[in-house]
Amino acid sequence: MTTVLIADDQPLQRMGFKMLLDGTPGMAVVGEAATGTEAVRMVEQTRPDVVLMDVRMPGVDGIEATRRITAAGSRTHVLILTTFDLDEYVYAGLRAGASGFLLKDARPEELIAGIRAVASGESVVAPSLTRKLMTAYLQDAAPVKQDRRLATLSEREREVLEAIGQGATNTEIAERFVLTESTVKKHVGRVLAKIGARDRIQAVIFAYDNGLVQPRATDPPAPLTARGDDRGLEHP
Repeated sequence: MTTVLIADDQPLQRMGFKMLLDGTPGMAVVGEAATGTEAVRMVEQTRPDVVLMDVRMPGVDGIEATRRITAAGSRTHVLILTTFDLDEYVYAGLRAGASGFLLKDARPEELIAGIRAVASGESVVAPSLTRKLMTAYLQDAAPVKQDRRLATLSEREREVLEAIGQGATNTEIAERFVLTESTVKKHVGRVLAKIGARDRIQAVIFAYDNGLVQPRATDPPAPLTARGDDRGLEHP
């Protein structure tokens, strides 16, 4: 059973999500929150698998609530819901520790698939679109002093991290380095563990922060989607 907390300041929006999830086998809504503060408190009380987090809420918004939830070491994963595909708040949410995001106009089956993926530790943003998101908001950002955790990576693990940061899928990484996909998954898992990343998205941010990947102004804009193979729902 996947447990979900709904955080949204719109009662009708919460009701719609609750009706959908309560009618889905294997899903259970454990609570509703109208503010970020309430969401943080309810996560501590109910410990859901996933929080559906709205961005714009009164008082403590969804970004700060996400930051507080992940900083507390909670096992709960946050799935941000937004109206705009390249909203700057989305990037801020991912940096705060969210495991992905979906548009509010996503189809019901996309939302369900996204919740299940996030609950199992996957990321709900296509790797190539993650790169475009980073490019959009890191154009002027200078890389910080390299994190000492980089030194714990083997040469192959560092190459895999760079490839993740470039938006490569496991299949593409396997082809690039002539490896099996199962071997790539093992490398990805070790990379995430060594750099302390909750999921693939956080690994992308880590790669950018440490200058392993540079934003490219030539990347064309593209809408974010959670449909079919574009979901990027890969097991580490």
